[in-house]
Amino acid sequence: MTYPSAGHRPPRPHSGLRVSLPGFDGIEFVSLPAAEAAGAGPLSRLPYSMRVLAEHVLRQTTDGRAATANVAALVRGDPEPATVPFLPRRILMQDASGLPVLADLIALRAAVRARGGDPRHVRPRLPMDLVVDHAVEVDHWGTPRAAAQNLALELERHRDRYRFLRWARTRLTGLRVFPPGAGICHQLNLEQLAEVVSVTTDDRGRRLAGFDSVLGTDSHTTMINALSVFGWGVGGIEATGAVLGEPIALKAPEVLGLRLTGGLRPGVLATDVALSLTAVLREHGVVQKIVEFCGPGLHRLTVPDRATVSNMAPEYGATMAFFPADEATLAYLTATGRTDEHVALVRAYLQAQGMLRTPDSPEPDFDDVIEFDLSTVRATVAGPHRPNQRLTLAQVPASFPAPSPAAAPAAVRPAGRAPADGDVVIASITSCTNTSNPRALVAAGLLARNAVLEGLTTAPWVKTSFAPGSRTAGELLTATGLQNSLDQLGFHVVGHGCTTCMGNSGPLDPALEQSVRQQDLQVAAVISGNRNFEGRIHPSVKLGYLASPPLVVAFALAGTVAADLETAPIGRSADGREVRLADLWPSDAEIDEVIALATAHRSPEDLERTGPSPWDNIEYPTTEDYDWDTEEGLIRRPPFLDDSLTLPQITGDIHGARPLLLLGDAVTTDHISPVSRITTGSEAGRWLGERGVPASRFASFSARRLNHDVMVRGAFANPRLRNLLVDTEGGITRLFPDGTVHPVCTAAALYAERQEPVVVVAGEGYGAGSARDWAAKATRLLGVRAVIARGFERIHRTNLTALGVLPLHLPPDVVLDLSGEETFDLIGAQDALRPGGRATLRVHRDGRLRTEVTVHSSVMTEEETGWLRHGGLLPKILAHAMEAGTATEA
Repeated sequence: MTYPSAGHRPPRPHSGLRVSLPGFDGIEFVSLPAAEAAGAGPLSRLPYSMRVLAEHVLRQTTDGRAATANVAALVRGDPEPATVPFLPRRILMQDASGLPVLADLIALRAAVRARGGDPRHVRPRLPMDLVVDHAVEVDHWGTPRAAAQNLALELERHRDRYRFLRWARTRLTGLRVFPPGAGICHQLNLEQLAEVVSVTTDDRGRRLAGFDSVLGTDSHTTMINALSVFGWGVGGIEATGAVLGEPIALKAPEVLGLRLTGGLRPGVLATDVALSLTAVLREHGVVQKIVEFCGPGLHRLTVPDRATVSNMAPEYGATMAFFPADEATLAYLTATGRTDEHVALVRAYLQAQGMLRTPDSPEPDFDDVIEFDLSTVRATVAGPHRPNQRLTLAQVPASFPAPSPAAAPAAVRPAGRAPADGDVVIASITSCTNTSNPRALVAAGLLARNAVLEGLTTAPWVKTSFAPGSRTAGELLTATGLQNSLDQLGFHVVGHGCTTCMGNSGPLDPALEQSVRQQDLQVAAVISGNRNFEGRIHPSVKLGYLASPPLVVAFALAGTVAADLETAPIGRSADGREVRLADLWPSDAEIDEVIALATAHRSPEDLERTGPSPWDNIEYPTTEDYDWDTEEGLIRRPPFLDDSLTLPQITGDIHGARPLLLLGDAVTTDHISPVSRITTGSEAGRWLGERGVPASRFASFSARRLNHDVMVRGAFANPRLRNLLVDTEGGITRLFPDGTVHPVCTAAALYAERQEPVVVVAGEGYGAGSARDWAAKATRLLGVRAVIARGFERIHRTNLTALGVLPLHLPPDVVLDLSGEETFDLIGAQDALRPGGRATLRVHRDGRLRTEVTVHSSVMTEEETGWLRHGGLLPKILAHAMEAGTATEA
């Protein structure tokens, strides 16, 4: 893998642990067996994922004794887990979350220079890959030219963003940019970018092999765990710190062994396994934990199958879903075009480290183990609002309130009838989760072929689309002729990127959408994605279901989720016969035969050239500094280091805080910072309109993440947000003591004018979903001092601390019984800035103390304490850069 130089060489590890790699002259590695012999403890008994972490600690720590001590602490499994420094090999970004990272880096350099410091102290120290995959929208569908038309629209809409990207590529060393149309970052990471074992050169010119690792600014970075690569999703602020060489202080996580037994039944796909596991593991509770797969059933899952399962890790809350390397790993590297020399290197390294799993390998010592029998999995759907709402096909019709009488399978309904509850209005084969899986795609293509042969068509009210995760994935269906069958059912390729899964569904038919809104119908989207949170897929579509690609095609044929596809007819054949799903479903042998016929691969160098010529023709500045947009623009300078921005910091007790919002359980980052298109009636839309921006150029919140004035007006503005301070859904709240109702951003501004601090109160699972740092950035810009919740999801909790917002855990046995009229005192708030700290929460109403309880800090590491005390990670980095400059001068 060749990256532009990031100006950083890895530190030299303790020489006593560094040995030559057998069969590869001139390449050394830090030996886990040698560390075990040197007293680090029985590393060979650790889970495979923890052994990878141990190797990173040993390789990245120059003090041999300290490294061995850190690893020994990992091995002991102390009641208070060890905190070890972790710095990944590389950073992976998509455009929606990666653009703010680049802007923050550039703003940091400018801030250091403006204060008389040396901007070289904030130069990138890790290589970065940014894949433009989050901007394509399904404006065109159902035609052979849909992909080209959508790409042309994307390049026009996002020209300013891409202009900035092309400029940043010339200013930030170590940055590679993959242009629109290349595919989804996780799919490309799996197919091309990940190495499993990487070789670097140290400051003495010696070559050193070590495990590959990655942090990504997208929560589904865990997909790469299928290839035995150590990595997960983080917020953009945390990624910025890592790029600048700031190690993540990682508390040794608990590792749950998930023992796979049995084998898949005929017709069952990896999607069904992933959705079933999501329900099981979410109920078991794996937040902040690593799930590592083991057991005799493990070898029955291919690497693409494992990728589907690993991709869903954020949906069941795990930090990683790790598969140890085995012969399937090596076979996948070969099948995807890695060189024979590299595959031989990976094999030699894994064997030397005792890390190539075989069926006879002893099972590691896990913190906990649960069993999962693959033979129990059936065709599975998840919905209508959460990925863990597991359903059989027979259970789907009862998963939402009783539909209107018109809702019945398309086989028995006239094409021109009025819209009805349960109608499928969006059916999309989309997202990184399933478009990486050849079996799932081929199964969809074969089912489509069988449907076409029977003379079936999709229901006319269904918007159909297919967005392959990479060109390789798309070429698989083209090469086998199956894309032609999908085309005949309307599943033309609409682009290569994240579309419907992340809300880029594009428009519905205007007459249909008007009927849905006027009648308040419960219509559905069925997608092969990983998230179906309320309001995410399309604001007019209340029901969202996740399913395998062939089931997406099946629901498009049926046209409704109000029918049991296990028993009801899915349509009528050309000669009038009722056709059922079982009549169309391909056999496993058919799927295997098709996959054996076609493979297509590209090298990373080819990928960098897959962008259309318009990308190369986008003009960009050649100046040292970027000419930031004015206030209504897409690319504005980030505000978080501005001297004029006075955001509150926690320097002592907090008195008289008001609840800005009172929220229940399972509030997602989509609720906090939506990605949907900005509407004329929204606060953000009104603000843009007042500045002369036409509604046609409002774009989406995802596209405007570098306009903080727009983003703060979108904070908590999801139309499905349920704030218990008001009686209706949406981004409004009640201002106290007035009792008047305002948009959330207006209420926050009014509290700030009064110098009244504000907090957010929430339930379990606060911040689930995307690794969206703007969910924390917007919270910070609203002036929120603390979020008091019963439980936090991992990434959002970290993002809050990185932005200077204190996360506090409310004990499960405490019931506050709030009306919103209360004020809060946080006594000892400074103590809660540290791990294990706590504060006293005093709740007042009507001038009287009503409740006094202890709330616990959700701060995990001393490094996070430093972030909070500086008002966030960026101010901390700025302060340290200035200190480094002063020390250099001295």
